[in-house]
Amino acid sequence: MKKLDHKKLSKRKRKIRKRLKKKQWSDQAYPMFKGSNIVYEMDGRHQGISCGGIGAIHVMNKKLGLVDEIDAVVNLLKMHLPYHESDHVLNIAYNVLAGGTRLEDIELLRCDEAWLDALGAKIIPDPTTAGDFLRRFNENDIIALMEAINVTRQRAWSKQPKRFFDKAILNVDGLIAGTTGECKEGMDISYKGIWGYAPLVISLSKTREPLYLINRPGNAPSHLGSAKWIDRSLELVNGTFKEVWLRGDTDFSLTENFDKWDESCKFVFGIDARKNLVGIANSISNRQWKPLKRRAKYKVKTEKRKCPENVKDRIIKEREFTNIRTTSEDVAEFDYKPGKCKKTYRVVVLRKNLTVEKGEWALFDDIRYFFYITNEWDMTPQEVAYFSNDRCDHENDIEQLKNGVNAMRMPVDNLMSNWAYMVIASLAWNMKAWYGLLTPNKLLGHQIIRMEFKRFYNSFIKIPCLVIKTGRRIVYRFVGYNRYLEDFFKTFNAMKMYKFS
Repeated sequence: MKKLDHKKLSKRKRKIRKRLKKKQWSDQAYPMFKGSNIVYEMDGRHQGISCGGIGAIHVMNKKLGLVDEIDAVVNLLKMHLPYHESDHVLNIAYNVLAGGTRLEDIELLRCDEAWLDALGAKIIPDPTTAGDFLRRFNENDIIALMEAINVTRQRAWSKQPKRFFDKAILNVDGLIAGTTGECKEGMDISYKGIWGYAPLVISLSKTREPLYLINRPGNAPSHLGSAKWIDRSLELVNGTFKEVWLRGDTDFSLTENFDKWDESCKFVFGIDARKNLVGIANSISNRQWKPLKRRAKYKVKTEKRKCPENVKDRIIKEREFTNIRTTSEDVAEFDYKPGKCKKTYRVVVLRKNLTVEKGEWALFDDIRYFFYITNEWDMTPQEVAYFSNDRCDHENDIEQLKNGVNAMRMPVDNLMSNWAYMVIASLAWNMKAWYGLLTPNKLLGHQIIRMEFKRFYNSFIKIPCLVIKTGRRIVYRFVGYNRYLEDFFKTFNAMKMYKFS
C-alpha cells in the first residue's frame, strides 16, 4: 500500500470513529434522516462501479492460472469470435460475485462501461450467449472444467502453512434442487414430491470448497454413482494431506467399497438401524454403555445470563402437542463385518432414551438406536459420535451453494447444461475460499472461509470505486470505506507478489 493511500485510509477511519463515538444526545427536535434537498446529476467525466473488489478477484484468478487452465482443457469453441472459453466461464462466475442471481443479470453488467473497463474487456457475452455456451457442455467437458478448478485450488493450497496439510475431511451429501420448469430434460420427481434434480456434493470441510458437484435426475437416491466421485476426491487429496477422513450419512454407507477405502482413508458413516444391529445393541450389557455428554455450543466468558422464557415449549404444553424429549444418551461399541466386506470394522451405537409427552403428561418412554461404522480404532466412542455429528456443518455449505451463490437455480433446459451452470456458479464460492486462503492475516482468512457469501460480497466485493484507465494501467480508486479495506490492500499487494508453480 502506498503511504498516501495509508494516510487517506487512516483519515477515513478516524472520521467514521469520531462520527460513531458514543455521546450523550439531547432530545432531538427532528428525525435523524432529515435529508430533503436531494438532487441527481450525471457525471460526464468519471465512471464508477459498486463492486470494486472484483479487480482483486480477477488478479487472483490470473495469478493462480485459472484462466489458462480453463482454456487448456475446456474446448467447446472452434473459433474465438471473439470470446474464449475462460471468458464465458468468468462472465457467469463474476456475475454471481457482483450480486447477480440469474443469467439475465449479465445484461446489466455488459451495458455498464465502467464494469467493462474494470476488467479490461471490450465487450462480454450477453445472457443468451451465456445460455448457448452452457448448452455446449457434455459430461466430459464438465469433468474437464472441474479438474481445471481442482488444479487451481491446489495452487492456493500450496501457499498454506504446514499444519494446513495435517488433516483433510471430505463431506459427502446429496440434496434436492427444485425447479418450477416443466420441460427441462433430466428433471424428475423426488421422494419429497419436489420436481427437479438431485445433485451430489463432495466438499473439503477445512475450506468449505466443493471438490466435485454432480447433477442427477430428481428421483436419484443420494448414493447413486457416488462411489466413483468419492474415489476421485480421495485421489485429489491423498498425497497432499497427511491424514484423510471421509464421512457421510447412512446413504453413503456403501459396504462394497469399505475395504478399498480402508486402504486410502479413515471413514465414519451412519448405518441403518437394521434388525440384526438392533439385536446386537439390545444384547450389550449395561456396564458397557457410557454416557454421552453433549459439548457446550460456546464458552461463557463473563457471567451466565438468565435464560429467557422458552416460548415454544410453553405453547407445546398449552396446546397439548405431542413432544419427544431426550432424557439421556449413551454410547457403546462392537465389532462388525458387513456381508460385502472381507474386513471387520468398528460400530459405535448411540442409544437415545426418549420420553414421549403430551402437554404436561409423560405418555411413555422410548429407546432408539443410531449406528456409526468406522475403520478408526483409536478414538473413543464419544469422539466418533461427535465427529459424525459435526457433519451437519456440511448442510451450511450446501445452503450457501443453493441460496448464497444460487448455484442450484437450474436456469437452462437440460441436465448437462444445468450441471455446467452449477459448477461455474459454485466457482464464485471457491473464489471466496481462495481469497481467504491467500489473505496474509490468517485469522481474517479463517473468518472469510467461514463467512456467508452475502457477507463476503458486502465486505470485500461491494466497495464503490471510480475506474480510471491511464496508460497501460486500470486504476480502481475507492470512494467508499469499510473496516476491511486495510486488509484488502494488504491481500491485494501480497497476491501480486505470489508466484505459483
